[in-house]
Amino acid sequence: MEIKETGFILFLENFEKNVNFYIDQLGLKVRERKEGLTKLDFGGGYLMVENNGVSSHTEKTRAQNPTVIRIEVEAFEETIRELESRGVLVVVHQFNWGAIGVIVDPEGNRIEIKKY
Repeated sequence: MEIKETGFILFLENFEKNVNFYIDQLGLKVRERKEGLTKLDFGGGYLMVENNGVSSHTEKTRAQNPTVIRIEVEAFEETIRELESRGVLVVVHQFNWGAIGVIVDPEGNRIEIKKY
């Protein structure tokens, strides 16, 4: 098997409303857009967001969504400041192995920013 590219698919309940979070607030670039589907650049791969997910008003539990979207960046502190300037709530957690910035998207999906 030769892998050409890696992608992730995230299903959103309120697709049209919340896909803008990924574009405008997280700053991901659109590769392709169709009704009910948007494919975004995601490092060396892609993040596809589609219709027909299940939303939560709070962060989803691991039972509701056992997956975390992790974005590794070189300039951690600068990235956190940039996201906050776009109105994104980021909660930074320090550990003995490093730090992560936790974001919860409008549907309750957890996203982590980590220094590369």
